[in-house]
Amino acid sequence: MTDWVHVCRHPTVADRLGQLRAEATSRSRFRELVVEVSGFLAFEALADLEIGPLTVRTPVGEGECQEIVEAPLLVPILRAGLGMVPGVQLVAPTCDVAHLGLKRDETTLAAVCYLDGLPADLSGRRVVVCDPMLATGGSLVEAVRFVERRRAARVQVLSLVASRPGLERFHAEAPGVEVWCAAVDPTLDARGYIVPGLGDAGDRLFGPPGDGLTSGVRAFRSGG
Repeated sequence: MTDWVHVCRHPTVADRLGQLRAEATSRSRFRELVVEVSGFLAFEALADLEIGPLTVRTPVGEGECQEIVEAPLLVPILRAGLGMVPGVQLVAPTCDVAHLGLKRDETTLAAVCYLDGLPADLSGRRVVVCDPMLATGGSLVEAVRFVERRRAARVQVLSLVASRPGLERFHAEAPGVEVWCAAVDPTLDARGYIVPGLGDAGDRLFGPPGDGLTSGVRAFRSGG
């Protein structure tokens, strides 16, 4: 698409993306697919991780190898971004994780922060922001502002699916930040959802908000 948007074209990713989009895909399988695709995206985005020498003993002698010495900071945007973390950590186990809670005002579609778990100083750190859906771009723009204000050395974004209008807005407000995704969809609906997209990633990963609390209250009141 451009030199700052990297769309993964691998057949394996295309296959997993079709399953992610399908309404009939179960929640457990959806979670597995998010992990898999996130790992594929991280494999490409983190191809330049800093490595150092490592001496190991094999069953037949001693050999010179390499190991990752860089510790990027993963910033999943809650709650849907949590589903991507295991996949990225499989590729780069040296990653640290800091949570950022942003929710969309359903009237204005603006991003509102409700949890800031970022370190106060990110000087010299590579930060990888994870959000399955780059829809309007508002949440990711706000997330990038959070980490840039704390002097992150480099910011990258991983999203499963991005919208074309969201990418345009994101690039206008966060120039210089690269995005890795599995697909770019053409448009948004009136609610700000990507079309065709894959629905609400958070709900498909974890269930509709309040379900667990409501059922827990019912169980407590009934003595369960």
